[in-house]
Amino acid sequence: MSTVFVQLSDLHIRQPGQLTYRRIDTAAYLKKAIQSIVKRQEHISAVVITGDLVDFGRVEEYGHLAKLLEPLSMPVYLLAGNHDHPVHLREVFSSHTYLGTQGPIQYCVDIGSIRLVALDTSVKNASHGELAADQLAWLSHVLDLNKDRSVVIAMHHPPFLTGIHHMDQQNLKVGNDSFKQLIAQHKNIQHIICGHVHRPISIQYAHTVASIAPSPAHQVALDLMPDGPSRWLLEPGAYRVLTAIPGQSIVNHMAYVDSFDGPYPFYENGRLID
Repeated sequence: MSTVFVQLSDLHIRQPGQLTYRRIDTAAYLKKAIQSIVKRQEHISAVVITGDLVDFGRVEEYGHLAKLLEPLSMPVYLLAGNHDHPVHLREVFSSHTYLGTQGPIQYCVDIGSIRLVALDTSVKNASHGELAADQLAWLSHVLDLNKDRSVVIAMHHPPFLTGIHHMDQQNLKVGNDSFKQLIAQHKNIQHIICGHVHRPISIQYAHTVASIAPSPAHQVALDLMPDGPSRWLLEPGAYRVLTAIPGQSIVNHMAYVDSFDGPYPFYENGRLID
């Protein structure tokens, strides 16, 4: 039986009534995303949110996020990004015991046939990501314990370059080589899911695939010039739907937040519509 789960990322929720960058109602976009997920929830085992849950790490922002997530009936797993505040996150989401009480927000949970390993790449008061030696040791231990499982690793900062220069300066900066060596040693890692860059991006990484989810709200501009400025735009919001099908690697779909015309049938009375 297939396992289906959703990856949301980079929500950037503010206090009620406040706009991100004075322009974006990120809460309204998240509401649309959640409505879309609820329509599919019969088949969805969990929702994984890969960081930048809120914009400034404030308690009020996490309280707003908690209210917005209430319509989701499946388990929701939260990761920290560079905009997050671990103490405030744990305080507001105290019922999410997998978050732990201190140290990096890293954990393992089962999502159907998948073992999800969540890493905390955030660095206090910094935009880039790091994995310290003790975190890499923890990851090595966890991967050894789960060598007979299909593993998905979730993290906020991508461990690879995207060609979007101003974002590449903020990717995983410390622990990157050791992380890739660990991945290469464990052939059961099915996928590495990341956030941070606000674009749908994927790459072959060691023996597996690493991908970045878009935001349900604003996207980073696709500017591949070396001196490209740091800018955002309101391209369609989206999220990932990952499907683990027995006997093959994970299928990674992108689902758009907004509603569109359709769907309509291709066939009528068994014949292609003319």
